[in-house]
Amino acid sequence: MGIFSRMGDIINSNINSMLEKAEDPEKIARLIIQEMEDTLIEVRTAAARAIADKKDVTRKLEKFNATVNEWTDKSELAISKGREDLARGALQAKAKASGMVEILSTELGIINSAIDKAESDMGKLQDKLDEAKAKHKALLIRAGTAQTRLKVRETVADHKIEDALSRYAALERKVDELEAQADAFDLNEGKSLESQFAELAGEESIELELAALKAKLKATKTAAKAKS
Repeated sequence: MGIFSRMGDIINSNINSMLEKAEDPEKIARLIIQEMEDTLIEVRTAAARAIADKKDVTRKLEKFNATVNEWTDKSELAISKGREDLARGALQAKAKASGMVEILSTELGIINSAIDKAESDMGKLQDKLDEAKAKHKALLIRAGTAQTRLKVRETVADHKIEDALSRYAALERKVDELEAQADAFDLNEGKSLESQFAELAGEESIELELAALKAKLKATKTAAKAKS
């Protein structure tokens, strides 16, 4: 299984669960990025191990290649000296070393393929990670804008706003009434309606009393003239 298949299984299992629960999209995006970063670290770690294995296998391969050459030289020397028995033994040792060279060469090929695949996967994963991070920033902007718009719409549609506006209109009417009363008070020189009626009654009483005094004075003068 490739790293992308494995990573896809991990991400999909988590994402599907979060989507079913209607989780925050920004939270899901962070999870995807985190999973990709963790996978990238795993791939790099595996690549580092493969590189270390390659160095070890390469050293062993060089050693056994040298051994093959050594036994080849010894077998030729033995033949030149007429020691066929030694030559046979040298060739047998050479065969064993050659077998190890073949095994190690196969192992080295596998390791090289693994390293090449890891480098390719890391490059692809890094590109995807960079893309995801760029999209994440755009997603944050979109999510913030959407939340702001939603809040505004909810506020505008909220009946509490209508109630507040109604109460404010009632307050305006109350202020208008108070101002009207103040204006009316000023027009009557600060006198209330009751005080004005009382004042009229008082004036009428004084006029009647004044008329009575005039009549009494006139009657007194008339009586005095009659006596004289």
